[in-house]
Amino acid sequence: WRGTGRKPALLINGHTDVVPPGDLNAWSGDPFSPRETTVNGENVIMARGACDMKGGLIAALAAVKYLRASGFTPQGDLLFAPVIGEEDGGLGTYSLITEGLPRFYNLDDHAIMGAIINEPTSLAAISANGGALTFRLLVHGAAIHASRRTEGVSAIEKFYPIYQALTDFEMKRNIDVDPRMQRWPIAYPISIGTVHSGDWASTVPDLLIAEGRFGVALGEDTVIAQQRFEECISQACSRDPWLAQHPVEVQWWGGQFASGQTEPDSRIIKDLAFAHAQITETPLEEYGAPYGSDLRLLTGLAGIPTVQYGPGDAGVAHAPNEYVQIAELVTTARVVAELIQISIG
Repeated sequence: WRGTGRKPALLINGHTDVVPPGDLNAWSGDPFSPRETTVNGENVIMARGACDMKGGLIAALAAVKYLRASGFTPQGDLLFAPVIGEEDGGLGTYSLITEGLPRFYNLDDHAIMGAIINEPTSLAAISANGGALTFRLLVHGAAIHASRRTEGVSAIEKFYPIYQALTDFEMKRNIDVDPRMQRWPIAYPISIGTVHSGDWASTVPDLLIAEGRFGVALGEDTVIAQQRFEECISQACSRDPWLAQHPVEVQWWGGQFASGQTEPDSRIIKDLAFAHAQITETPLEEYGAPYGSDLRLLTGLAGIPTVQYGPGDAGVAHAPNEYVQIAELVTTARVVAELIQISIG
């Protein structure tokens, strides 16, 4: 929506892709047939993607439609950019930054004042995301018949000191965290998601493969984070005679998400706080999230100050019977409309 050129542009970004529904028997109806129902006495829309994040995206679109119909004339351009691929690494927003926006703007000259992503935040402002790196550990043992197990080396047993080392490493990394991340019991988790070992019940297993997620701190370079993780594994191996001679292999694969953050005094956050207060008559809560989003690409790759704000609780996203509160949809639409008028009006 072209403005008069008197102000920088405002970007509304959001993803249209959703995760699979999972076990269909865990749903109260067809996951892809949206329906109005009640949860804890609140009217909601229930369907896969209702919360994450079709609800927020449609609320923002409703705000734009309302302003168009009202005769509002923007002083800066309004960019509405639905993308795909956020759930699988952010290729949609990456393409937006590298191919879409450069057709109209030089991203180095601050032609875009800020961006809002209407992800589910329960109407709070998320201005920072921790990063996440997917890892694979290969723990080696020595196979032998189970009746002579003491003459072999179980890869399962050798994984235990590695797991303990990662638990201690996680604790140390979360002693002193950014104030925006202090609301979380563990701001930067290290989680083991899968463990596979052995191929026969009466054989001592000679290989264990564990895969997991390593939380990256705000402002922490991903290469440095990988080095710190590998040092932790190396030190754990050095304390065990077998592992010292047969060290655990670390592989980096799958999703590799850097952290991302917008400075608290950025104009987009100030404008959002004012819009939220105008509509809800309550102060805007601001914090950081322990999960990744396209915020990291817009801030890190494009240099666009970005904030997440939208309807719904992220705790029900990706779960069966996912839902978004209708009242929060309405509030989001009103706040976004107010934000547009404040920022580029």
